[in-house]
Amino acid sequence: MNQCTAVALLPPPDHVVRLAAPGHLPQAGYVLCELGDDHEEDHASLLWDDDANREGIWVRWNGTGARLAGLAWCPAIDARSEDACGLFAGHPSAHDWDVLDPTLEALAAAVVDGWPADPAAPRPDPLDGP
Repeated sequence: MNQCTAVALLPPPDHVVRLAAPGHLPQAGYVLCELGDDHEEDHASLLWDDDANREGIWVRWNGTGARLAGLAWCPAIDARSEDACGLFAGHPSAHDWDVLDPTLEALAAAVVDGWPADPAAPRPDPLDGP
């Protein structure tokens, strides 16, 4: 299953703006939804681990706004690799090991296909387009 493609622009928190040096205001940042593309609940992106409380701090958003939430980790373990799911408990959609980021999959395919075939070949300029 592919990863959800929802993106949100988050403004910097007010307390960070107040601490910024004059003329050097922090910029807003983008977050990408980490859930599978078939979810019907709020979008979600992990902001940081809160190890002291054994949870992650997530931003959840929908069409009406965004909020931060401390959420416990999903207890599921992948039987194949013994890796823990990196999403929050009760998350909608599939566990993270079944969610594929299409961009990373495309990059992996390019590497597996041996691009570039000749290491001495000139690299394309990304500004030239496809």
